[in-house]
Amino acid sequence: MKKLLLTGVALSALLAMAGSANAAYVLGMKGPGAGNPFWAAVEAGAKAKAAELGVEVIVVAPPAESDVQAQITQIEDLIAQKVEGIALAPTDPNALAPVVDAAKAAGIPVVFVDTRGTNEGVTFIGTNNEVGAALAAKYLCDNLAAGSEVAILQGLISQSTGQARADGSKKGLTDCGLKVVAEQTAEWDRAKGLSVTENILAGNPNIKGIFGSNDNMALGASEAVKAAARTDITIVGFDANPDAAAAILAGDMAATIAQAPGNMGGFGIQALVDLKAGKTLEPWIDTGTVLVTKDNAADYK
Repeated sequence: MKKLLLTGVALSALLAMAGSANAAYVLGMKGPGAGNPFWAAVEAGAKAKAAELGVEVIVVAPPAESDVQAQITQIEDLIAQKVEGIALAPTDPNALAPVVDAAKAAGIPVVFVDTRGTNEGVTFIGTNNEVGAALAAKYLCDNLAAGSEVAILQGLISQSTGQARADGSKKGLTDCGLKVVAEQTAEWDRAKGLSVTENILAGNPNIKGIFGSNDNMALGASEAVKAAARTDITIVGFDANPDAAAAILAGDMAATIAQAPGNMGGFGIQALVDLKAGKTLEPWIDTGTVLVTKDNAADYK
């Protein structure tokens, strides 16, 4: 069974090399797997499931996650090739909505992976970010005294992921009796995570815990905490990227939350095969989250 990794926009010749493109299922990622452990794992999960099911899979991605037009062009070309189905991680859900509608109109099943789209009736396969953030909050609750002051570094609240992680963490922290004294966005950015944490520490000298809604911000918070010579602050992130895993093993962070990118790819291909067979899907298929501490951080480096 032949499988192709596609990172550019020139699909036609490569699809021809794959044989009958309309016998293939497609995983459309937001970015290339090369150099990105997350997308590499999504790709590996899709390929493993395709091998298990005995179907062809073509993996495509724009050159960069910001290249929305490249992804639109890819999906348009795939629709023209009459592929069997498309599991899509949209770079921009609103911008990709018309081509998703075009695929559905052409009789091509579509599911969203990793990032929820805006099209009605299309199943989303990805992380329940609110549940994952609640898991992070539980770790802080289990490791801090009741009434301790904590802070939340938010992502972009305009995005569903940022809002869900902010909501899930705050509810979990307040429900267990911790006191949330600061909620500020650092826009998913490590440098901003550092500067925002510096400000939070200056205004809240009794703070004992920080939840970073992604690992970049949590790592920035760790830098600020180290610079302030504070050894009494517990930091938890989200994503379990290799840098965060290394920070946990070094003692600079306490924990993070791992998504299951392999499940996203694998469940995506399974869902397309099921739709092609006439089965119905739940609106949301949760791919799961795992707490990562020193006990298992080496698995994520």
